[in-house]
Amino acid sequence: MPEAALPPPSRRPLREMLERADDGVLLVGITPPRRSVPVAQAAQIAEVTMARLTTVDIDGLILYDIDDESDRNPQERPFPYLPTMDPASFHREHLSSFGKPVVIYRCVGKYTEPELAGWLGGVDTDQVLSVFVGASSRDKGVQTGLTQAYALRGRVRPDLPLGAVAITERYSRSGDEHLRMITKQDRGAAFFVTQVVYDVDATKSLLSDYFYACRQKDVAPRPVIFTLSVCGSMKTLEFLHWLGVDVPRWLENTLRWSADPLAESFEQCLSAARELSAFCRRLGVPFGFNVESVSIRKVEIEASIELARQVRALLDA
Repeated sequence: MPEAALPPPSRRPLREMLERADDGVLLVGITPPRRSVPVAQAAQIAEVTMARLTTVDIDGLILYDIDDESDRNPQERPFPYLPTMDPASFHREHLSSFGKPVVIYRCVGKYTEPELAGWLGGVDTDQVLSVFVGASSRDKGVQTGLTQAYALRGRVRPDLPLGAVAITERYSRSGDEHLRMITKQDRGAAFFVTQVVYDVDATKSLLSDYFYACRQKDVAPRPVIFTLSVCGSMKTLEFLHWLGVDVPRWLENTLRWSADPLAESFEQCLSAARELSAFCRRLGVPFGFNVESVSIRKVEIEASIELARQVRALLDA
């Protein structure tokens, strides 16, 4: 197993980087195994995951909380929805030796207030951060609303570093995503993680509106962590569409007609990282990246790890 790369002396721990709004955060996002897998198999998946993660100098890991989003998109899901292990349980039972901070997502609508409060009360804030995610649509029934969840965290565990989701596509539709971000910031969100970014121009417009809205309110913009995900097949492209990711038509054509869509999407993701880095530095918005694979294909997962390595080199340059 390759040795873990040591972080450069100039880089602070993840929590401190986010609190101080430093540039350069790099995370890798993963989904816990299916809930139905045996314990031994879950342990094996965790072992393989940690072996991959030791080959790249990341600041932390994101563990997603997966919910059924058929209410948001009635179209058939390209990859079937299968309930996954609770991310907090997967971390506690199989990733406790990881040694770096973990950002645990919480789809708060899945949990009652007592359930959410119980988890908040037991969190080790030295190693765990969180991102609260609201309902996937307005019509979905929830047990705890996003506003309630923010208030609950304020009462039960105000020291828990909390992030929120930012969605370029919602900005493109309604034009007010930057205002949602500021509202979440007012409620305690200290950083933002975007949905997968393929439409770089629209994302830059969102960032610009967010930056100048912060200036009008005389508040400092919080770090925005851009999610990048490679696309190695037309099935993966269909899934990105189903998830609500806007892929510009020219790029979709490029991927569809490419002899090697994985290599093409890899270069596009790296190009997006360069462009967003330069834009954020000029504008004055602190930023970082989260690299994930929405596919479970080994070749796409390994490409995402290589992408993370190259993004790290870009951030450190």
